[in-house]
Amino acid sequence: MNRRKFLSYVGCGCGTLILHSCTTAPITERKQLKIVSEAKLNAQAARIYEKIKEKEKMSDDKKTLNEIKEIGKKMENSISEYFYQAGLEDPTINFDWEYILIDRKKVRNAWCMPGGKIAVYTGILEATKNTDGLAAVMGHEIAHAVAKHSVERASRATLVNTGTQLIDIFSGGKLSQVNRTTGMNTVGLITQLGLLNPFSRKQESEADFLGMIFASLSGYDIRETVKLWERMNKLNKGKGPPEFMSTHPSSENRIKNLNKKINEVILEYPPLEIV
Repeated sequence: MNRRKFLSYVGCGCGTLILHSCTTAPITERKQLKIVSEAKLNAQAARIYEKIKEKEKMSDDKKTLNEIKEIGKKMENSISEYFYQAGLEDPTINFDWEYILIDRKKVRNAWCMPGGKIAVYTGILEATKNTDGLAAVMGHEIAHAVAKHSVERASRATLVNTGTQLIDIFSGGKLSQVNRTTGMNTVGLITQLGLLNPFSRKQESEADFLGMIFASLSGYDIRETVKLWERMNKLNKGKGPPEFMSTHPSSENRIKNLNKKINEVILEYPPLEIV
């Protein structure tokens, strides 16, 4: 079989796979590629979460942990209620929610694993300042899980890895040769700069928007979201990598985009009454 014919077969096969694996993100309806099993990813995340709980020092600040759990519970209920009222499938139906507070004062971060496994680091409390600020952070992180961003990233990585292997084969091993000569992971750099970073920035902006929606639906003041990122920018002293090198939007762009969306979210996604 000649190279051209083989390439046409590969192209057809990948095209069919993509067509059957395209879905849309909740609320935003952005097209997504999902070729990795969500159930498997959730199970892996749960195992990693347990290891993190064993290795990291948990905070003894019970008051803040309870506040985190209370915010989380309100968002759990509001998200499920929103999709129920909209007549849509609840993307959190198989989530096993859990919340931890990790004692690391130098780490201003929080994250949510696939399946609703959430961690907040004590360092970020310096930026959140209040309940609405904490809700802004948690809404953003929960949005990543609700929108299945990890499933999407894993699917895209699988596709990119397959694609770069084929490129190497049909370039006569040129990419591998460059890697050996320069000592650099050329494929990795191309992937990071040309594909995964812009893609992840889309997810970050989507999580900002969805996070405000979830916070608003849960009854929190989303005007605090902009103040939160202003405080984060101040604490970071305005430092950060160029936006094209980062998976996150620059602080200035993030604040500008949030300001544009606040009124829309307040009007279209008011707090839900859950009986």
